Amino acid sequence: MEQVVRNPFKRQAPAPRRQRLGVVQRTERIAPHMVRVVFGGPDLADFGVEHADSYVKLVFPVEGVRYDEPFDVAAIRETRPRAEWPVQRTYTVRSVAGGEVTVDFVVHGDEGLAGPWAAAARPGDELWIVGPGGAYTPGDHAPWHLLVGDASALPAISASLERVPAGSVAVAVVEVLSAAEELELTCPADLRLHWVHRGAPDPEALLGFLRSLDLPPGAPQAFVHGEADTVRAVRRWARTELGVTRELLSASGYWRRGRTEEGWRSEKREWNAATETDDAAAGV
Repeated sequence: MEQVVRNPFKRQAPAPRRQRLGVVQRTERIAPHMVRVVFGGPDLADFGVEHADSYVKLVFPVEGVRYDEPFDVAAIRETRPRAEWPVQRTYTVRSVAGGEVTVDFVVHGDEGLAGPWAAAARPGDELWIVGPGGAYTPGDHAPWHLLVGDASALPAISASLERVPAGSVAVAVVEVLSAAEELELTCPADLRLHWVHRGAPDPEALLGFLRSLDLPPGAPQAFVHGEADTVRAVRRWARTELGVTRELLSASGYWRRGRTEEGWRSEKREWNAATETDDAAAGV
């Protein structure tokens, strides 16, 4: 009789996600380029997350467009022209406690949409939140854990490190602009944390740094997220040189250098196909 082995990290078909109104409770600039926003309100009283990389869609209405009440993202997308659709941005849920949902935003001045909003947010401001989604949680399926990313992935890496099982080893490599962007991270496991200071993505330089590390034996469970071209390069290294299996790998490009978020989203299907080609070419 054939035995069916379930992949614990395989993404399941998404269930409909609830739309909730988040009310800003407080904000804090936790690093020169990162702002923490804590949302609360009645809609979030029963909000919970399952995965370490849980994320939400933050909904930004188009300026100057009036929407019917009650505000319904799905209905708007079905009945309004695309130019009037609210803009959605994906962000990691940094933590959930006491009916409050914390989200950390990378902010680079007036660049982008969500970052400037977070920098200007004040208590009482409202934002619609859709979710959560997610798929990755550190488990006991591998001898150690590898987490690699840049500032965009730092909230997810921070949340994930807190859930690495005690008694394990976690190696985290995080690229940020400078020492001023480093955050205090906690982990119940043996944490080997490496901050890399770099002003722009450089996949080959990061690969060189990773190869220089004295890593634990065996193939890890790996979390690799951040700039798309860098993630693809690190993913290829993890698969071919570390022996990370597909079942124990979470890898995704959050953004791509030289692209807007909409531009990157339109290319992501091709990027996913390219990673499959990498696997096929390497025979893994």
